[in-house]
Order: sequence, then structure tokens, then C-alpha cells
Amino acid sequence: MSKNKIHFEISERKMILHLFDVFFVLLALYFVGTTFEVNYLKEVVLTRTYIVLFVSYLTVFGLVFELYHLQVASNELQVLKSTLLTVSFTILVYLLTPIFSPELPPNRIQIVVFYAVVFISLMSWRFFYVRYLASNRFIQSALLICDDKQVEELVLGLENIDPHYKIIAYVPTDTESINKSLNTTYIDRIEQLEMASFVNENAVSEIVIASQSSEVITPELYQQLMRLLESGKIIRDYSQVYESKTQRIPVQYIARDFYRFFPFSRSNQNKLYLSVVRIFEIILSLLGLFFGLILLPFIIVGNVIANRGGLFYTQKRIGKDGVPFEILKLRTMIKNAELNGAVFATTNDQRITSFGKFLRKTRIDEIPQVINILKGDMAIIGPRPERPEIVKQIAGNMPFYETRHIVKPGLTGWAQVNYSYGENIEDSLIKLQYDLYYIKHRSFYLDLNITLKTITTVLFYRGQ
Repeated sequence: MSKNKIHFEISERKMILHLFDVFFVLLALYFVGTTFEVNYLKEVVLTRTYIVLFVSYLTVFGLVFELYHLQVASNELQVLKSTLLTVSFTILVYLLTPIFSPELPPNRIQIVVFYAVVFISLMSWRFFYVRYLASNRFIQSALLICDDKQVEELVLGLENIDPHYKIIAYVPTDTESINKSLNTTYIDRIEQLEMASFVNENAVSEIVIASQSSEVITPELYQQLMRLLESGKIIRDYSQVYESKTQRIPVQYIARDFYRFFPFSRSNQNKLYLSVVRIFEIILSLLGLFFGLILLPFIIVGNVIANRGGLFYTQKRIGKDGVPFEILKLRTMIKNAELNGAVFATTNDQRITSFGKFLRKTRIDEIPQVINILKGDMAIIGPRPERPEIVKQIAGNMPFYETRHIVKPGLTGWAQVNYSYGENIEDSLIKLQYDLYYIKHRSFYLDLNITLKTITTVLFYRGQ
């Protein structure tokens, strides 16, 4: 008999975290404020302007400090760190906001109570989430239909992203080939005739089809899939699941029908969107230029001591529509770092100077690129601009690579905030998947998400 099993999608988990963060914090503030007559707490909860401002700060800083990152939300130690940072910055900025937040209470102990109530209520709810809602009892079980040789790659590709998604077995499409090792050491191998009964007995919530050719779906397998569909089971293509879970386009699984996977975002040609973005780019670039001028004396001193050479350097990069341009950056490598030609940057690259490592980690080395943005060669957000030699090398081995040139390259981007610098062709494939996802889903919301993730990258010193 089929067992009903509750599970949550990634978007549902994040919504639960957002809603209950706000609910429990406001509930605790209201309860403590009314029970112990702490007027400052009551004002925060009962005044519309104050409550909107407080919730906005809590949400923004929660995003910046990864409170809604599911891997972080499922680990008690990381939750403690993120919650401490989120609450500290929320309270501090809220207290220092004039007009839109209440006047500071004459009795300063109320501020301590305010901080304590927010922190304790948020931590209590988050620990409850880790112990119960992030536990194995809410895992989403799936059945995979694919070739034997694909199993390990396909399973790891999904489970490494979503800790609550579990492929418990697979049905082989290449029925004449049997990989015995997978039967005993990886996941169960189910024969096609056993599929329907297995789905019902194990509370499988969805069936994922990974075969690129419909010819491998036998008439018997087709009939079983139809019966499962009619009974309410969800059947999805692997590429759909992969994109929704990883937020990347699975270019390695796209064959001749590639056009099905690239309904690119209308924002790429939307004049209103592009105009608004351009205005923000100019404003942010001018602010970045001003910030860079303030830091310039310190950068010059650091460069003289630990870089010993020219401060700036220019390099040819590929821009929108494949048109090359000269990018401006602060120098972070030793002189003559590429005498033998262009090569990928690597982790702990010996060519990077000690001061250069600091500049890269903090992303200060990229501040001069605001001049490229003001000139129109680059955008604030977009794929990373690559050198012509590297573009030629990667494009020769990877379909769709030059598709990323349909938008301007960016100072930051979806690939940059989700993945480190590419050290080889394999890394470039992953970054391409992120770039194509951005081009496909480009929007104000995704731009804001990237902006907040960029702040997180800088604050946690994750630059390369």
C-alpha cells in the first residue's frame, strides 16, 4: 500500500524559513513587550512603519548572511553563526535609522532586551527546523529512468545540491546491459516490470526521465508511466529537475533539440529594463569610483611594499556580441606572469603576489572596471569577460559557450557568486551553466539576488 509522505520543494523550504522567521520574532517581541511592559518592543510591533522597516532589515541581512541557504539552514553551527550576524546587523542598523524607527528608549536596558528577544526567538525556531523539518523524515524520494552508465553522475548531480532530495532507485533503459556493481554498492536497480509496484510501495513522489531519446522508452515502460501519471504521480524530464535544483542549465544533456532549453528572458531585449539597469549601473559605478579614490593611497602603499610593479594593467577581453575590449584592473600577479601564453587561474596560484591575494579576496582589484562600465563595455551583472585565447579554447570543446556573449559581461554575475574561478574546462562548463541560467531567467529579482550574494562573497572573504 502506498504511504503518504510529506516533502518540501526548495522554494517551499525557503518560504517556510522566511515566514516563520518573521512570525516567531514578532510574536516574541509582542509577548515580551506586553507581558513585561517593555514599551520599545511594543512600538516595534504595533507601529506599521516600524514593523515594515524591521522586517525589511531582517530579510535583507538574512539573505546577506546566508540564513536562507539550505545547506547553512540544516547545520546547527552554521545557523548559529548566520543568526548571530543577521540579528546583530539588523538591530544595529535599525537602531541607527532616523525617523522611520522609534526613538531610542531612555532606559538602555530595553535595547539589550530587544536584541536578546530577537536572537533567542530566531535561534529557537531555527534549531527546531534543523532538528525536525530538515530531518530525513521530510526527504523527497524519486525514481530515476536512465542508462546504467549514467546513474552515478545523474544522482550526484542532484543530491549534492538539495540535501532533502533522494533518488532511491533507478530503472535502466538499456535493459541488455547490467552493471552489477550499481545493484549492490550504489542504489537499487529496478526492472521495468517492477516499477509501478515499487513507486507505490516506497512513497516515490516523482519519476525522473533522463534518457535523451524517446526510442529507449519501451511500450511496456510507456504504459506503466501512463498509469502512474493517471494516478497522480509527477513525471519530469531530468533537465527540468536539474535546472530547478541547481539553478544551472544542463548543457551537457542537451542534444539537437537545444532550442527547447533556451527561451531566453525577455529582459535581454526589454528597453525599459535595460534603461533602468543602465541608470543604476552609472550611479553604482560613480559610487565605486569615489570609493576607489578613497582607497587609492592605501592601495599604492600596499602595491609598493608587496606587489613591486605597476599598479594597473589592461588586458583584452571578449564583450557583448564577441567584440573585444580592453579591461582595466589592479595588478595582482607578478611581472611576466604569462610568458608562455594565457592559462587558467588556479587555487593558490603561485603567480599571485601576497598583496594581490588580498586584492582578489576582497574584490578590490576589480574596482577599476567601473570605468569599463561607464564606457559601456561591461555591465554590473553579467557573465565574466574572458580572454580571446581562452574563449577560443573553451568554445572549441564546449557547445553553446559563445551564447554567453549575447549580453554584456559583468563585474559580478550568477556564475561568479555561485562558483569559484574556473581552473579548467570542467569548471568552465559549470560556470557556463550558471551564465546560461542567468541569461534565461534575467530579471530585477535575479539581479537583486546576485547583488546580495556579491555582498556575502566580499564579507566572507570568498574572492579568488
